[in-house]
Amino acid sequence: MKIIFFGTPDFAVPSLKILNESEYEVAAVVTAPDKERGRGRKISATPVKQYAVDNNIPVLQPEKLKDEEFVAQLKKIEADLFVVVAFRILPREVYTMPSKGSFNLHGSILPKYRGAAPIQWAIINGEKETGVTTFFLKDKVDTGNIIDAVKITISDEDNLGSVHDKMSLAGADLVLKTVKSIDAGNVKEKEQDDSLACPAPKINKDTCLLNWNNPAQKLNNLVRGLSPYPGAFFIYNKKSYKVFKARVSDSEKLSIGEIKQNKNQIFIGCAEASLELLEIQPEGRKRMTTDAFLRGHSL
Repeated sequence: MKIIFFGTPDFAVPSLKILNESEYEVAAVVTAPDKERGRGRKISATPVKQYAVDNNIPVLQPEKLKDEEFVAQLKKIEADLFVVVAFRILPREVYTMPSKGSFNLHGSILPKYRGAAPIQWAIINGEKETGVTTFFLKDKVDTGNIIDAVKITISDEDNLGSVHDKMSLAGADLVLKTVKSIDAGNVKEKEQDDSLACPAPKINKDTCLLNWNNPAQKLNNLVRGLSPYPGAFFIYNKKSYKVFKARVSDSEKLSIGEIKQNKNQIFIGCAEASLELLEIQPEGRKRMTTDAFLRGHSL
C-alpha cells in the first residue's frame, strides 16, 4: 500500500518513522514550507522534512493546499492512503483523493477536546486521562468517524512537554495499527457523539495570564498545561514573569495576590490555598529555579 504522509512538527516524526520502517511505502511527505526560526532567523526545515530528507523520501511543501500544481503532484503519485499528523486542515479535493481515504491522528479521546490545543486544555482542565484518536477526515474539523483510540494517564507531575512526548510515541503505534486495519479492510468506524464534544481552541496570551483570584490548584494546572511553551505568566511592577513549575501549598495562609518569600521560596496567595513558584523566568532573562532567582532578584 502506498502512503502520503502529511505532518510538520516533532510530534509527527515518530509516526512517520514507524510507517517508513514498516512494510508500507511512504511515497511522499507533505509538510510546511521552510521558514525563519530561532534568534538568528536562519531558514530551517520542519522536523518532518528533516526526517524525510535524511531517509530519501520525496518532499512536497505547498504554500496553498488548493494549488493546482500541488494537487496534480498528489494525483500523479496515486497513493492509496493519506495519513495526517499535526498538519493543516486538508481541503475536500485533497483528502478525498486516495482510494482508501485519509485519516488524522488527534491528541485527545474524541469527541472531547476538538481543536488546535487538545493536550494543553486537557491538562489545564485538570483531566487525569487523555489519549490519541485516529479518525477519517470530514469537512468539519475533528468530527470524522473514529477508527481507533488509546488512552494515556496524566499524572500530577505531568506537564505539556511530558504528555506531548508520551502521546507522540503512543500515537505512532496507533497510526501503524490503523494503517494495518485499513489495509486488511477490517475497520469498524464509529460515529462521534457531538453532545459529548468540548472545544480546545488555540492558546492566546489571555489564556496564559495567572489570575490570583482563582484557586491555587487551577493555577497549578494552568502552569503545567503551558510548560514548557508558551508559559503561564504574571505581571509584577510592570514586568512579566513566566512560571514553568509550581505546586499548591496549604501551609501558607495568604490573602489573594499577597507575596511571601524567604531565602529560597516564593509563595503567592490565591482564592484557595497558595501557590509556591518553583521555576520562574523574569522578563529578558533565562528560565531558572526559584532558589537561583532569589539570589539576585526579589518580589
